[in-house]
Amino acid sequence: MFGRSKPVVLESYGHRRKRGRPPRWLVLLLSGVAVGVAGVLVVQERYLPPRLSAHESAQLRSAYDSTEAERKRLQQALRNAEQKLASTTSQNKTLQDELATSRTRIERLSDDLATTVAALPPDPRGGTVEVRAGRFTVRGGALVYDVVLARERAGSKPTTGVMQLQVLGSSAKSPQATVALTPVPVSITSHEVVRGSQPLPEGFKPREATVQVLDRPAGRALGMRVMLVK
Repeated sequence: MFGRSKPVVLESYGHRRKRGRPPRWLVLLLSGVAVGVAGVLVVQERYLPPRLSAHESAQLRSAYDSTEAERKRLQQALRNAEQKLASTTSQNKTLQDELATSRTRIERLSDDLATTVAALPPDPRGGTVEVRAGRFTVRGGALVYDVVLARERAGSKPTTGVMQLQVLGSSAKSPQATVALTPVPVSITSHEVVRGSQPLPEGFKPREATVQVLDRPAGRALGMRVMLVK
């Protein structure tokens, strides 16, 4: 009764744990990890896009690089097109300014020409169309002419017809001969300067030219004047 007492061992959970068995919390932790991994795998297999292999990833990267290069090329082409458009717009503006300047000069020259024609002496023969002035020269076997025609009563509708030149001169066969040149179409509103040249027969030396304005070839005369050939 009063002998040596034995030590008393207290179990924390009310019973003795078997040796070698893992703790319950570790089992629960590992089970949770396993369930989580399984859930991730199920979601990836059923709901997420399939994972790419190394070869497919390389192909995708190559396609991306190619698309990016094409995008940069198109962007550069767009910049070049915008620069060309800006340059073309600037050139068009310059051309428009030059065109406006040319029109102003043409209008001014037309006014100056009208003033000069009005200051020329009148055609002594008169007529519907007056031959106000003319210059005739010989160059390279051709008759070069500048003839100023005017209408005494100019209207909005032009007078149309032909200018017929008959040249009086001499040749090796005849001391006096007349050559009729090809009729030249004319259209006269208030005034018209007719310039040109026509070939003469070989060896022909002109002295004077008769200018006839007709309503049509071999038609009614609208005006006439005789001028010297220099």
